[in-house]
Amino acid sequence: MTDVHFYPETAPFSSGRLQVSPLHEIYYEEVGNKEGVPVLFLHGGPGGGIAPKYRRFFDPEHYRVVLFDQRGSGQSTPSAELEENTTWDLVNDIELLRKHLGIRKWILFGGSWGSTLALTYSITHPAKILGLALRGIFLCRPSELHWFYQEGASHIYPDEWERFLAPIPENERGNLMAAYHKRLTGEDEEEKLRCAIAWSTWEASVSELNPNATNVAEFQDPRLALAFARIENHYFTNNVFFESDNWILDNTDKLQKIPGLIVHGRYDVVCPIRSAWDLHRAWPGSELVIAQNAGHSVMETEIASLLLDGMEEFKSITYEY
Repeated sequence: MTDVHFYPETAPFSSGRLQVSPLHEIYYEEVGNKEGVPVLFLHGGPGGGIAPKYRRFFDPEHYRVVLFDQRGSGQSTPSAELEENTTWDLVNDIELLRKHLGIRKWILFGGSWGSTLALTYSITHPAKILGLALRGIFLCRPSELHWFYQEGASHIYPDEWERFLAPIPENERGNLMAAYHKRLTGEDEEEKLRCAIAWSTWEASVSELNPNATNVAEFQDPRLALAFARIENHYFTNNVFFESDNWILDNTDKLQKIPGLIVHGRYDVVCPIRSAWDLHRAWPGSELVIAQNAGHSVMETEIASLLLDGMEEFKSITYEY
């Protein structure tokens, strides 16, 4: 990543915990300029979590950046909890956090599942959005889930796919998401952890055009793997709780007045570029920029550089407290 001119890593000027339901408490932090243009960073997964490296996409002199761990993720508690954990719960959490921090409107920055959540929140609360900076578009259509968890990506990474198949008996491989769900929500803790690591490793292993051993190792950490795999599988087996298979594209009329940047890797195997293309066609006001030598990860050189450039352009957006 030496060719990427990230901003220096800055410590939060504020952090805290917000009780969003009787069961769930979310961790959040703020970095940058207290009087700056508000930006909300939305992590992937669902079930991923925030990390200090994500703060470096934003000019700390210009932006007030809010980062938070979604329900069950990262430092939020209870960890890996599936109860009261749906897309609509997260949309409500974002609104609670916005009000808690006294922010009227903000820019949303999210990739992969973070793009899904950013789009869902923006469709639900368009008046609260200053702009959208999105990467690795995921619309959560059945075809996208089938591609990554049943057949499609398996043909490009047969070696990693074989490791993903390993925990599942052959007679249950006709519906791998269901087979994993049974184990990730079962009582056998050893099997649960084994499946969580296999699920998380599959995604981490194919997220970058040039595989990153350090990134893969991070996703094999038991605590992260359990939250990531359990929550992701929970959402995906429930079609991320959308009421229709094409919910985001069916509601893009709510986005038409919102400025948007879409950055997508040409060789993204996790979320193929078709989704970014379909979103851009349905949202003509958006700008689609294709990273020609990149896969899925936000930390790949070309994707990171394009997002940094995009946040420079977004400095033209004004905000008054």
